Amino acid sequence: MNLKTVLILLGLALATIFALVCVLLTRERSPRTCQHLPPEQEDMEDDQSLVFADLTPEEMSQVVRYLQGHLGVPLVDASRAKPSDNCIASVDLQVPAKAEVLRFLDGAGARPPREALAVLYFGNQPEPNITEYVVGPLPAPAYHRDVTVQKYGGKVPYHRRPTLAVEYKQIGGFLKSQVFPSAPAFMQQVMEYDGANLAVVTAAPRGFQSGDRVTWFVLFQNVSGFFVHPVGLEVLVDHSSLDISQWAVSRVFYNGQYYRDMAQLESAYVQGRISVEKVRKAPWDGDFSSMKPRAPRAALFPVQFEPQGPRYSVRNNQVLFQAWSFAFGMSVSTGLRLFDIRHKGERVAYEISVQEALSVYGSNCPGGMSTRYMDRSFGLGRYTSPLVPGVDCPYLATYVDTHSLSDSLRPKKRKASLCIFEHNLGSPLRRHYSNLQSLYYGGLVNSALVIRSIATVGNYDYVWDFIFYQNGAIEAKVQATGYPSSSFLHGDGLRYGNRLWDHTLGTIHTHFVNYKVDLDVGGVKNSLVAHDMAFEMTRAPWSPEQQIERPRLTKKVLDTEDQAAFRLQSKMPRYIYFAANSKNKWGHQRGYRIQITSFAGDHIPEASSMERAISWARYQLAVTRRKEEEPTSTSIYNQNDPWTPTVTFADFINNETITNEDLVAWITAGFLHIPHSEDIPNTVTVGNSVGFLLRPYNYYDLDPSIYSHDGVFFTSKQDFTACEINPLACLPKTASCLPNFPPFTYDGFRNM
Repeated sequence: MNLKTVLILLGLALATIFALVCVLLTRERSPRTCQHLPPEQEDMEDDQSLVFADLTPEEMSQVVRYLQGHLGVPLVDASRAKPSDNCIASVDLQVPAKAEVLRFLDGAGARPPREALAVLYFGNQPEPNITEYVVGPLPAPAYHRDVTVQKYGGKVPYHRRPTLAVEYKQIGGFLKSQVFPSAPAFMQQVMEYDGANLAVVTAAPRGFQSGDRVTWFVLFQNVSGFFVHPVGLEVLVDHSSLDISQWAVSRVFYNGQYYRDMAQLESAYVQGRISVEKVRKAPWDGDFSSMKPRAPRAALFPVQFEPQGPRYSVRNNQVLFQAWSFAFGMSVSTGLRLFDIRHKGERVAYEISVQEALSVYGSNCPGGMSTRYMDRSFGLGRYTSPLVPGVDCPYLATYVDTHSLSDSLRPKKRKASLCIFEHNLGSPLRRHYSNLQSLYYGGLVNSALVIRSIATVGNYDYVWDFIFYQNGAIEAKVQATGYPSSSFLHGDGLRYGNRLWDHTLGTIHTHFVNYKVDLDVGGVKNSLVAHDMAFEMTRAPWSPEQQIERPRLTKKVLDTEDQAAFRLQSKMPRYIYFAANSKNKWGHQRGYRIQITSFAGDHIPEASSMERAISWARYQLAVTRRKEEEPTSTSIYNQNDPWTPTVTFADFINNETITNEDLVAWITAGFLHIPHSEDIPNTVTVGNSVGFLLRPYNYYDLDPSIYSHDGVFFTSKQDFTACEINPLACLPKTASCLPNFPPFTYDGFRNM
C-alpha cells in the first residue's frame, strides 16, 4: 500500500468521523417528541357518573320505537309533520330525583332507573295538546307515564308548543307560493326577488295574548351574514290554524308604512304612493358582512401545548383534574350542565346549569320592537355548534361528541361539540416578591380547567364556560359573539340603535342569562349568610380627643326566601355565601361565596303582560328551598305563550324558611348591547362577558392551592437556576419537545 492510498483512506476515515459527529450533535439539538405522563388524581368510581350521562343514540332510538308501538296513535316524523299531526318533538335524559341519586352516590342505595323524558305534540287529537312522558327503564323501555299534569298543573295547550324546524319551512313555502306572488311588480322591481335571494328571520313571541300564533317575519338579503342586510320588508303571518291552507297574512310593513296585505302594498307601489328605498344588491359573500380576513397571513399566533400530556382525564361523562371531579351533560333545551362537583373528594355542588338566555329588542320596525327571544325554547343544546380546534378551543383540547334527538325520529350527532382543556391564563393565581427582611419569591401559575360549549342560536353565538381553579373556586361565564340583529333604517330609527351601514340599524337589546346553582356545602343542609362592611366612629384609645372611622364586619343570616331575593337594582351584600353546619379550624362556618359579574339593567317593566314569564330576570340572586317540583326557573313553553306562563319563577319565592335547608341559588347576569360600527362584520367577545364565581369562604383552613404541584418558591440564598430548587429552571429540559398536532378536521358542515 503506497503513501497515496494511505492518505486517501485516512481522509475518508476523517470525513466519516466528522459526518457522524455532525449527526450526533444535530440529534442532540433536535427537540424530542413530548412524552405524556399519566395524570395524578384520585380514582373515582368508574361508572357512578353515568347516572347523569346523556342518552346514547341507541337509547334515544329505543325510546322512539317504544312510543311508536305503545301510544296507540300514529306518530309522524317531526321533520315532515304538519301542525295537525302527532309527533315526537324531543327526547332527553330524565334526571333522577336528587334524593335517589345521593343514596346511590353516597350510601348503599340502588342505582336509580335510567329514564328518558319525551315531549310529544298531539295535533291529531280532539283537543290538541303537548304531553310529556317519562319512559323507562333504559335501555329496554317497558313503561311510560304522563307527567304533564304533575309538572305543570294541567295539560299544556297546543299553541304553546315551540316551533319546529318544519313549521318554519312550511311558513317559508307559504310566503314563496302565496304571499310574494300577490305583489309581482314590487317583488321583482324593488326586491329583485328570484325565489332564493331573500332570507327570513322570525320574531317572538307570536302575538299579544294567549292563543295567538301570529309572527312577524323580517326579510333580509340571502347572503353571508344576512342578519345585517335588511331590505325593509316584514310580513305578519297568522299560522295559528292547524290547517296550513288557512294561514294568512295579517299585516305587511315596508319602509316605515303598514299595509293590510301584499296586494295593498302592490297597489300602492304600482300607483307610486310608496317611498321606495332600493337596497344595493350585495354579493354572495355579503361584502361588509363577510368574515373573510381582510389581511394576509403573517406570523402564527401563540399556541398552547402540554409538554408532558394532559393533566386531566375524561372517562365517559366524568372529568378528573387535580383535586376536582365532576360529571357533565348536554340538555337539548338548556345546553351544558354539570353535576356532582367535588373538590378534594367532597361535594360542593350537586348541579350547575344554564336555565335561560333572554334578549329584549327595541326598534321602530315591528319585528324588532316585538322581539323577546327566550332561547331555551329554540334549544341551547340543540344548536350547540361543532368546535373549530385552534379558535373555539385550544388545538390540543379534548373534544367530545354529543347527541340529541329533536325535530326528527333519528338522533343527531354533533362531532366535537364540547371541549375540555387546561388553560394557562398567563398570570399568577397568587404571588409575592419579598424585598424586605428576608428575600424570596413565591408564586403559583394560574392554570385552570375549562369545559366549554358554544351554542349558535340564529344570529348569536354563546360561548358557555365552566372554569375550575386550583384554589377551589368555580367560575361560570358566558361570552356573546356572532352577528348583531338589525332592522331597516328609516324615520326615527336612531332612537333605537346606531347606523351600521347604508340601510342597517343595529338594534338596541339586552342579554340576560339565568343559572341554577344547587350548592351542597359540607352537606345538603345549608343556610344563607351575608357579610358586608360598615363604618363606625370611635375614639382613638391612645388619643381620646381624636376620632377614627374604622370599617367593621356586619353579619346577617337571611332566614327566608323573601330576604334572599335581591332585585336587579337593589343593593346586595358584597359577601353572600352558603354556610355549612360545620366549622373550619378557626371556628368559622365553612362556606362557598357567590360573586356575580353582571351589568344588567331592567329586564322589562313588571306591568308588562308577559313579564311573569321571565320573572326570574327580576333578581340578580334569589335563593329558594330546593324542590323536585321546581326543577327549572322557566319553561320551553313560555316563549310562545308568555301571557299565561307554564312556569312562573316569581311563584317560587313565598317566604319559606331557608335556614338549614337544601337550597338553590338562581343567578341572573346580563348586559346591554347597543350595536355600533365595530360590530361589523361581527360582535366580539371582549367586554361582552358575564357570569359568576363560587369561591371558598372559610371552607378550608388555608388556601388549598398551597398543595399544588405547580408552586414556585426560592430565596436569595438558593441556587434558583437549579432544577431541584425551582421547577421553572427545568423548562428547557421538560418543555423542549415537539407536541403532536393531529391533522385539522372539522365536521360542522356535514349532515346539516
